[in-house]
Amino acid sequence: MLLLCCIVTTSILSQSIKPLPPLPSKEQLQWHEKEFYLFIHFGPNTFTDKEWGEGNEDPSLFNPTALDCEQWARIAKQSGAKGIILTAKHHDGFCLWPSNFSKHTVRESKWQNGKGDVVKALSDACKKIGIDMGVYISPWDRNHLLYGTPAYNDVYISTMKELLTNYGKYFELWWDGANGEGPNGKKQQYDFRRFEDSVLKWQPQLVVFSDIGPGIRWCGNENGTINSTNWNLLDTAGFKRGLGAPSTDTLNTGNVNGKNWIPAEADVSIRPGWFYHAKEDSKVKSPQTLFDLYLRSVGNGGNLLLNVPPDRSGRINAADSASLMGFRKLRDAAFATDVLKEAKLSTNTTSSQHLSSLTDHNIQTYWASSQKENTQIIITFPKKTKINTLVLEEMIRYGQRVSSFTIESFNRTGYQPVFTGTTIGRKKIARFNKQEAQKLRITIHTSKAAPVLRGISGYMVSELK
Repeated sequence: MLLLCCIVTTSILSQSIKPLPPLPSKEQLQWHEKEFYLFIHFGPNTFTDKEWGEGNEDPSLFNPTALDCEQWARIAKQSGAKGIILTAKHHDGFCLWPSNFSKHTVRESKWQNGKGDVVKALSDACKKIGIDMGVYISPWDRNHLLYGTPAYNDVYISTMKELLTNYGKYFELWWDGANGEGPNGKKQQYDFRRFEDSVLKWQPQLVVFSDIGPGIRWCGNENGTINSTNWNLLDTAGFKRGLGAPSTDTLNTGNVNGKNWIPAEADVSIRPGWFYHAKEDSKVKSPQTLFDLYLRSVGNGGNLLLNVPPDRSGRINAADSASLMGFRKLRDAAFATDVLKEAKLSTNTTSSQHLSSLTDHNIQTYWASSQKENTQIIITFPKKTKINTLVLEEMIRYGQRVSSFTIESFNRTGYQPVFTGTTIGRKKIARFNKQEAQKLRITIHTSKAAPVLRGISGYMVSELK
């Protein structure tokens, strides 16, 4: 009966909220909830110490001695990552599966006497361990003899069909915008319209990443950070992938009145390079650095794609694994205790009903303000409470709305501002100097429509050392 009442109440409430387009698709909403997942750069570059292969490498160089994709998947899951995206084909054109449309593949390598298939091994591992999988398929191919001719677009579509019809469902397809010369000295005119139509025909649920989506956009840098102002909206008319993309500033912040829901993904490597190099074993990013990147990506409403490259044995190095586990430990400790648990919420609006939905940690419940501007939510603690972080979340299935807000702490002289922000989006992790607060006040000054929030939580997060 309680569940039925909750469903009925939510249904009645949702009927009174007018969505603010553009809106995320069901698949994009699921993508938003992933927050953090791993990138795996693996291929001939692992064995040549290069970052961008030339395409003329001897396939026999690729010979991992102890490939263990289950280890990758276990480490990913233990770190809290929700999936793995594999570079199934990088710019050198080497395919990590035995493609029928290339002669530069694992089939031509010494590994497993040419009978191996990294894509299948990882697909099986992800299914067994219980995490999702995605694929990166570079359109640029520095090996294929047809690259630079119209026929190559057919080849590329055929390689994608192999990957998208033989290994199960993926959650994300990653398109790099790189477009250099092939072995004949020519560049390719990519037919991305055909590419897009084809992949969505084979896997309609795919969320496709590129400079201009259509599912997710690049954040404009490879530092793992997203601007504190981050609109999930982007205008794509007149732009192309690669050199014709929107400016990096635009990619990092989005467009306030963008016509398409294309949220930002922040990609960064745990090492200086994207592929494994033994000389970088001592340069793995620390757990503290990874946690800071999490705050500056997921904490600004986007997702974090962290590259963790396997070594020449085909396993994730112990240094990378240790840092990932430390990163998980920091996240768990930071958000273990919600200090708003005993707090009382009130508002200056006429919509005081359902305020408790903001602190129930239920992503399906929410609260809607009755006014577009100057919405206030007052948090009153039963006693003075130490706090330095508020996590705010919009119910983005109704659109992204909030454009400016402040957080204030009440002391003897009244309310004093401790944080000034712009967008909230799916999640805003607002950090400020430690307060011993009796009250906090959140004021949403401006919003494109009346704010709809699904969560507020508070924490006393230890300072990073």
